[in-house]
This record gives sequence, structure tokens and C-alpha cells, in this order.
Amino acid sequence: MVDSTSRFAPIIAGVRAIYGNGSIPLHRPVFEGNERQYLVDCIDSNFVSSVGAKVTEFEQRIVAFTGIPYAVATVNGTAALHVALQLAGVGRDAAVITQALTFIATCNAIRYCGAHPVFIDVDRDTLGLSPEALRRFLARHAERRHGQTVDKTSGRRLAACVPMHTFGHPCRIEEIVALCAEYGLPVVEDAAESLGSTVGSRHTGGFGRLGVLSFNGNKIITTGGGGMILTEDTDLAARAKHLTTTAKLPHPYEFVHDEVGYNYRLPNLNAALGCAQMERLPEMLAIKAAIAARYAALFATLGIPFIQALPGATTNSWLNAILFDSLAERDAFLDYSNAQGVMTRPIWRLMNRLTMYADCQHDGLENSIWLEERVVNIPSSVPDGALPSMTP
Repeated sequence: MVDSTSRFAPIIAGVRAIYGNGSIPLHRPVFEGNERQYLVDCIDSNFVSSVGAKVTEFEQRIVAFTGIPYAVATVNGTAALHVALQLAGVGRDAAVITQALTFIATCNAIRYCGAHPVFIDVDRDTLGLSPEALRRFLARHAERRHGQTVDKTSGRRLAACVPMHTFGHPCRIEEIVALCAEYGLPVVEDAAESLGSTVGSRHTGGFGRLGVLSFNGNKIITTGGGGMILTEDTDLAARAKHLTTTAKLPHPYEFVHDEVGYNYRLPNLNAALGCAQMERLPEMLAIKAAIAARYAALFATLGIPFIQALPGATTNSWLNAILFDSLAERDAFLDYSNAQGVMTRPIWRLMNRLTMYADCQHDGLENSIWLEERVVNIPSSVPDGALPSMTP
């Protein structure tokens, strides 16, 4: 039996030392910049939908920040991933390698393409796709046939690999990309949670053929709802913009569309929020890094593992996470912390446990199961008043 008060009270005290009294959310948005002014500018311009200067400006700000040459703004991260997969060549009845320890949007986007997820295990230290597990799977199941990589077990074409940078912590993406290249598999990085995270000097989302970001309300910056397709490929970027704007051909007044496209372009109003948020992102990253350092020191004294980035990588510390010894201890802490007004949550239920993905191929998922029973996210917002006032 876990003694909740003696075991968990120091954690709650540590969280409250950062965030104060009252109800503490897991991760809230921060609007302490030019958000109001940029929204008013949009309204005054009458350009509030998917045509407007702020959409292009937001894309340019993401390019400048990440160093990835092209960025195409979408209505949400799921839409971005859907189109990125399509651009990578994922089609009906193909198979896509990904991780079961992920948010459901990753798998849903694969299904939107008519494809089938194949779940490979993760590493315990990164929570992201394991290159060793991937190597074992490919060595056992993959073979090249007529210029394609085929899964010998299912007979399906292996069309892509989608690793995820979980909670902003970079996975071993360089190893994954190199391994996939051996098998002719394009990599689409699910960097939805990792804006501001790097491996060496390179930003996540820029290692694969394509990458995606999310700007949902709980992300490190938000546009209310929004996403971004990232790529270094000029032609893929042009195709991404074409497909996400209903595949409409340029014309001053005619409505001519040359293929089935999607109404996925980010509205100008949402992009205005994004532009203002990007102005404060470096400051928010610094504050979140300081919070993560405080947490790391706290949990070191308590003997509770705290998830951190690998050496040579930098995390954006989007959503901090700790590891308990067992499922029983995890659940006891979730009950205790939430009853104390401190919002915490478990990691996602594994995708293969959900009805619609229960029949998907997987490799046993030993680490994924172990983590599912132990990981808890703790409050990670930028605290009220932590951002310095902007100079006029």
C-alpha cells in the first residue's frame, strides 16, 4: 500500500513552489504579447480566413526559427500529418511503421490515407521510436521487391516510418533516418510536440523527408488550432500548399481544381496568434528549461526518475514527465494529485489497446507497456507573470 501523504506531498509542494496556490492546470496557453493587436489588425483588414498576410508571415517565422527551408500552415497537426503522409507516398493498403505510445492523431492520419499502422517499440529513455526495435523488425519482416519495401508477414508495402518526439524529447532520429534509408523508407517526423527541440544544431522535424508541427491550445505555442508541414524539398512544399488549398489552380476569378484536395489552410486569424506567440517563444523556452531544471533537482532528491533529453539533444520541456515504480503507485499519485487541485495525467493508452487499432501488427511493445504503466505528466506551463513585459 502506497502511503500517499508521505510519498506524494513533497511532489505537490514542489509544484506549488513554482505555480502557487489554487488549481494548477497541466499546460495552459500564455497570451502576454501582441496577440490582441494582431487579431484586431486581421479584423480591420477583413482578411480573416485562409487568405491573408499573417499566414505567410507565420510560415516565414517558423522557417526562420527552425532553419527548415519550407513551412506550410494547416488547420491542425492531424491535417498536416495526413497531407505529409500522402506526399511521402502513403496510399491505400500500405503499411506505415510508427509507435503505439503516441497520441491517436498519429494513427488516425495513417488511416485517413487508407493505410495500416505497424507498431514498433520505443526506447525507455526517449519515449520515442527505438532504432534497435526498428532494426529487428526490418531485418525479420522487410524485403525489397521491384523497387519497393514489402512486409513479408502481411504482404503490404512498407510506405513510410513515423517516429514521434514525445513530449518534446527528441528520439534517436538520426539513427532512425539512417536505418530507414537502407530500406528505402521515407521518414515523416511527428514533431507535433517538439517546437524548440533540437538534435545537435538541427531542429526536430527537419531530419526526415517531411515533418509536422502542432499548435493546439495546449502546445508550447498555440494558434488555437493549427499545424505546419515542414520540408527541405521545394517540390514537396509546393505540392503541400496546393493540396491544402483545395488543389485550386491560380486564376483571377475561375474555380478550377486539378485533383482532390483539402480545405486545410490555416486561417489568417489563427496565424495572427501564431505570429505573436513566436515573438515570445525564445523567452518561453528559457522559462520552461528553468522549470525543468527545478523539477530535475526535486525528483533527484525524491528518488523519482524525471524524463530528460539525451546528451547532444535539447528538449523544449513542453510537458514534463516522471516515472513511478508500478501501475498501482502511478494510479495512487494521479488520484492524490488531482484531488489536491494539481492536474496530472497518465501517458496515452497504447494505440493497439483501442478497438480500431487492436488488430494492427506489433512487435510485442515491451518498453511501451512498461512506460504506459508508469509515466505521469506534471504541470509544465509558463507561470503567470513569468514572461517579462514587452517594451513598446
